[in-house]
Amino acid sequence: MEQPRPLVERKLSELREQVLRMGGLAESILEKSFRAITQRRPTLAHEVLEDDLAIDRLDLEIDRGVLALLALGAPVAQDLRQTIAIKTAALDLERVGDLARNIAESALRLEDENVIQVPPALQTLATDTQRILSHALTAFADNDTKRAHQVIDSDDQIDDDEASVIEGSLQKMRSQPEIAPACIEFILIAKSLERVGDHATNIAEDIVMATQSMNIKHATKLSTESATERSPSTPPSPARPRRIM
Repeated sequence: MEQPRPLVERKLSELREQVLRMGGLAESILEKSFRAITQRRPTLAHEVLEDDLAIDRLDLEIDRGVLALLALGAPVAQDLRQTIAIKTAALDLERVGDLARNIAESALRLEDENVIQVPPALQTLATDTQRILSHALTAFADNDTKRAHQVIDSDDQIDDDEASVIEGSLQKMRSQPEIAPACIEFILIAKSLERVGDHATNIAEDIVMATQSMNIKHATKLSTESATERSPSTPPSPARPRRIM
């Protein structure tokens, strides 16, 4: 009979492999959903709607695997952190699949708008988003906290890209009201891509939590809010990530 400790390690390894398979699918359908827009290919959009089901199935498998692992009663603190990171990464990737579906649905609505070119700023946003997701998954595969922090630092660029798309689309709508429906779709796509960036950042933050026992979620925002509550004479203190067991 397999001993508890080797069994826990094997189960964790299997779950990590499932998350990486899920990540590969998420990357694939995200790229396909945007290609459906740039190439005006509704068949690709319909494929995305089908492909997302495979991500949902993997998500359910990971849920079952996590519950089975916890039922062993043998995981130590490090194992529990890894288990949490696996489960939350799967949740983020499942939502990436949903966002790719949203983009694919926009592609279908844009099918009759062939005269409207995809804004360069939206193409830049898509490229940056795909890159940050890929880097987050590489960091997850390697437990690479340095790369994870690079992903976290890249999130501001994604936000700037999104703002550029929205501003440009609003300007187009004001000057060319007849293309307003397409511009609205570009804004919706930009918002979906920005959310993908957020989920990639979540994965990176969970890597830091699992490997360094540091909870850095919302650290910057909470530090800023704390600074506003202090009196002007009180010197600010740097954000301090919370260490967990």
